[in-house]
Amino acid sequence: MADHLLRLEQISKVYNAGEPSQTEVLHGIDLVLDEGEFVAIMGPSGSGKSTLLNIIGLLDRPTSGRLLIGGKDTGLLDDAALTRLRGESIGFVFQYHHLISAFTALENVMMPMVVERGFPDRQCEARARHLVERVGLAKVADHLATNMSGGQQQRIALARALVMTPRILLADEPTGNLDTQSADDVFALMREVNTKSRTCFIIVTHNKTMAERCDRIIEVVDGRIHEP
Repeated sequence: MADHLLRLEQISKVYNAGEPSQTEVLHGIDLVLDEGEFVAIMGPSGSGKSTLLNIIGLLDRPTSGRLLIGGKDTGLLDDAALTRLRGESIGFVFQYHHLISAFTALENVMMPMVVERGFPDRQCEARARHLVERVGLAKVADHLATNMSGGQQQRIALARALVMTPRILLADEPTGNLDTQSADDVFALMREVNTKSRTCFIIVTHNKTMAERCDRIIEVVDGRIHEP
């Protein structure tokens, strides 16, 4: 049987373990996702959504349980190996795009490749320019990030997240700061990438309308998963 793209087995997360302030944020999370899925994660503030996203994104380790990506048990990897796996397999888009204001759109998209290789080259630039064109912003490729609209900046952030060809893309409120039209444009672009590239999208959102446009809604309530 082929391995699932992502598998969480009895994942828990405890902060300040053994102290009076001990808090268990996630309680025995089981979750399986496959290539090409387009999933919304919803839940009230403090429910554990961000903690779950950080664990899936290899930004934090669970207190117990197993997280497998492509059949690989991430609990057996050291920090360097986790960093490599994250760079190879996972892209991130956040509510605040975190572009480098002194860089152009193209340079921002190139950044993950430059970090991996240690230097820019023609291949990096060609890949980045292709993605800038793919998100419909070829005309502003050489504009500074500060000279772009919020919707344009978020589309560049999406291009940057895709530049390493991730198998999983994690989006935390990716349209939360955008007007309705820009939000629709960014969502449509994510859908297009999902369909064409079979990238698995996991989108944390409070927007019920957006969530209902996804293929699957996962609700996190008090650190536990509920699916309607």
